[in-house]
Amino acid sequence: MNVLLLGSGGREHALAWKLAASPLLDTLYAAPANPGIAQHATIVELDVADHASVAAFCREKMVELVVVGPEAPLVAGLADDLRAAGIRVFGPSRQAAQLEGSKGFTKDLCAEYGIPTAAYRRFSDAQSAKAYVKEKGVPIVVKADGLAAGKGVTVAASLEEALAAIDACLSETGGEVVVEEFLEGEEVSFFCLCDGTTALPFGSAQDHKRVGDGDTGPNTGGMGAYSPAPVMTPQMVERTMREIVEPTMKGMAARGTPFSGVLFAGLMITPQGPKLIEYNVRFGDPECQVLMMLLKDDLLVLLNAAVDSQLAHMSARWRDEAALTVVMAAPGYPGAAQKGSVIRGIEDAQAEGVKIFHAGTALSGDALVANGGRVLNVTAMGPSVAAAQAKAYGAIARIDWPQGFFRRDIGWRAVARERGA
Repeated sequence: MNVLLLGSGGREHALAWKLAASPLLDTLYAAPANPGIAQHATIVELDVADHASVAAFCREKMVELVVVGPEAPLVAGLADDLRAAGIRVFGPSRQAAQLEGSKGFTKDLCAEYGIPTAAYRRFSDAQSAKAYVKEKGVPIVVKADGLAAGKGVTVAASLEEALAAIDACLSETGGEVVVEEFLEGEEVSFFCLCDGTTALPFGSAQDHKRVGDGDTGPNTGGMGAYSPAPVMTPQMVERTMREIVEPTMKGMAARGTPFSGVLFAGLMITPQGPKLIEYNVRFGDPECQVLMMLLKDDLLVLLNAAVDSQLAHMSARWRDEAALTVVMAAPGYPGAAQKGSVIRGIEDAQAEGVKIFHAGTALSGDALVANGGRVLNVTAMGPSVAAAQAKAYGAIARIDWPQGFFRRDIGWRAVARERGA
């Protein structure tokens, strides 16, 4: 079958790599893509925001499945318009995508269906939000209501920081801000493939959001991840499904907006059990990279089952290993990143068990150059997180890119667990 993959980051490179391995695949098209994705797919010129053009391309090339990588096209209703044109698509409708597109929507759903989450209030004016923060005290969490590319959350340790975050959120979105209690615990990313009725557990990972070693500095889109997350024991997975995911699926169906696609639950594992921090409606980035390394099954078969409402008959099998990815970023990230520096040595760095996914690269003549904030995802597998970590950092040492920077402690929590075991 012919498949169209939309997106251009490390997540989409990982998806392209995994889809390309499927015996079901005839041609994989990708847009806008990157040089890494081009190793596995035919790159096409498409304006993803022009839904009619995407549909026309699919008809012309007899595309039987569209896989939407990033969240923005889903929130904009691309899946709805493609389905209306008779094209199969993996990804939720515009209304279902509000689970990521609106923090307030998700918090209200949690309140209605008894889904454990942090106590919260929604505000559209800064004065009321600031009064609430002063009443509750710090630490406290301030979130922009809309999409913010993984950077719209401030965990404020001081009153001044919280008040500044409220101003920043409302000035940027002009909409709403969600203020919620600070949860104590361990954060984890948990994924499910969904077909509107059934949710199939699809792995766990731990992301590293802050830019600096020791979880210091500003939040980023993610500086690295590893899978599986040890805190997600079988018992914790069962509780998460029963208390969080299944009520969400039932609630969305009851509202007439059944959820189909990837449901990515950002969880806090508290002393009381799992609590929902937020939902995303697509694979995590960089969590997708480690999940694709570990998945034993044919991804295309699983995505087709989700689209055709057949997940009740499916399972997902995983390698009995650990995977870890380290993000190499360009100077200036997570602010304005410096583009254009030359990267060499990627092929030499890809030893057995190591895959380097392109996140923000481009070609300048024959040279590979940095073309974004997060540029490379150096991803490795091993019998333990420590072994995968050693492989990943060994590969980084063979990459010739002096301008790139990276955290040197990705996986620290799991490695400490392993050493203490």
